Formats: sequence, structure tokens, C-alpha cells
Amino acid sequence: MAGRIVITGAGGQVGRFLAGEATRRGFEVSALTHRQCDIADPAAAERFIAEGDLVVNCAAIANVDTAEADPDSAYAVNTTGPENVAHACARVGAQLIHLSTDYVFSGEQRHPYEVGDTAAPLGVYGRTKLAGELAVLAAMPDAHIVRTSWVYTGADGTDVVAVLRRLAATDRTVEAVDDQTGSPTYVKDLVGALFEIGAGDIREPVLHVANDGACTRYDQARAVFEELGADPGRVRPVSAAQSARKAPRPAYSALSTAMSVRAGLTPMRPWREALAEALAQPITGGQLPSTP
Repeated sequence: MAGRIVITGAGGQVGRFLAGEATRRGFEVSALTHRQCDIADPAAAERFIAEGDLVVNCAAIANVDTAEADPDSAYAVNTTGPENVAHACARVGAQLIHLSTDYVFSGEQRHPYEVGDTAAPLGVYGRTKLAGELAVLAAMPDAHIVRTSWVYTGADGTDVVAVLRRLAATDRTVEAVDDQTGSPTYVKDLVGALFEIGAGDIREPVLHVANDGACTRYDQARAVFEELGADPGRVRPVSAAQSARKAPRPAYSALSTAMSVRAGLTPMRPWREALAEALAQPITGGQLPSTP
């Protein structure tokens, strides 16, 4: 693996966790927030990437509703930005891992999506992320695209699991969507896989990295309450239509990691097992949305 790890989008949950873990493992780390390195600026990445670096692009407009409301910004950050990073890496001889999403799929099937399944995103977020994948591989065919699903830390007060933890400690009733299914992924397990990929022994260009299994948001919320000893009966199911979100979301976006395992990635543990570990970690502050 490279001696230095450069993280773009280091202000997000994956970037922050990755920077901390890379430092703990003894790597030299350059953790770049959007303010320090706006990847939509073609010259920005050039200033920070050097020969031999491992670059992990975590930068994205990942809020699905924000992307839907501002497609120009989403395209700049989710499509043009990764392309700029890929060109910079290719020019100097750096390694690149680019994070993508399960939302590149339409959600029409009801079994976990394989890497080779047809991508047909429903909204601006998924479309710009898919375009970013294609742009990265066109600029740098030996880059790695890592699609993941429903990532959470469980400790950051803004992510779904941390929100549910805080709500579980109240007497509030919680609504959670019961007609959207995905593969909840603990950020610690995702980051562990990124280090494996960065070691350079995995050749597949597109990989799925997610904890094993699938559930609805409703199932996930009940699981959090159960793990914490709170009454899961306080979690009430609602439909996606009732939740009144602005952007369309796939009804089913669970990811199969079978090809990733065949390519050499360590199999991911079940999502419920990972959730239990996440909930054992201390929680930080943050504001709580009412409906995960």
C-alpha cells in the first residue's frame, strides 16, 4: 500500500473515520475537506496528489434531496469532481479508490444487486454518481469503484443509527419507512475493506462493499431499539410516499458482495452483528430528524 493516504471529502462520515483509522495504522494522512480541496475545481486535486499516493475520494453531495433540488451542484461534485481526481491521479501515478452508491440501481428487482446488474438510477443523486463512476474509469481504467449502501457510524449524531440511538433514549414514537430495503453498512467495516483494496491485490474495477444481508429502514430502526433495550413497538412503519421525501429512492437496493469476495475481499459480517458493535461505541452530538 502507498505510504501516504490522501482523502478528499474528509469532512464526511467515511472520510473522518478513514482518516482516524489510517493515522492509527501509522500511515501519513492528508485529510482534505471541501474547503481545502474542492474537487469540482480541475486544478485543486493537482495541488495535493503526488506519485505513489493512495487517494480515496469520499467527496460527494450525498444528501439525496439536496442533489434533487440542485442538480448542477450535484453534477459538479458527484461527476465532474471524481473525473478531475482521476485525471490528477493518472497524471502522477497515484492509486485511486472512488466511493459510489447502491442508488445507481433502480430498485425494481428483489434480490441483491450484483456488480454486473444494469444500473438505472431514479434520481439526480444516483444519476450523477453513476456518471461519476463512468468518468473515473474512462480517465483511469485501473481505478477502483466501491459501491456501498446505507453507511452509518452509530456515533455521529447526524447519521441514521446515531439518530435512532438518541431517539431510543426518549419516550418518543418513531416512524421509519417499511418499503425501502438496503444493506446497512457500518463505517468501520467499509473502511477496513478500503484498506484491503488499497493494498493492491484486488484487480476488479467495480466492487460492492456492504454488510451481509438486507432489511428495511423499519427493520433497522427496530433492531436499534432492540439492541439498546428500548421498546421496538415505539417504531411505527410508514410508506415512502407517507414520508414525503423530495427525491425518488429505490425500493430495493441491497448489494451482493459475491463478486467482491471472489476478487479477494474478506467477506463482510452480517449487518445485525456490525450494528451491535456500532451501538457499543460512545455517541456524539447532533440534531435529530424525526423520521429516519
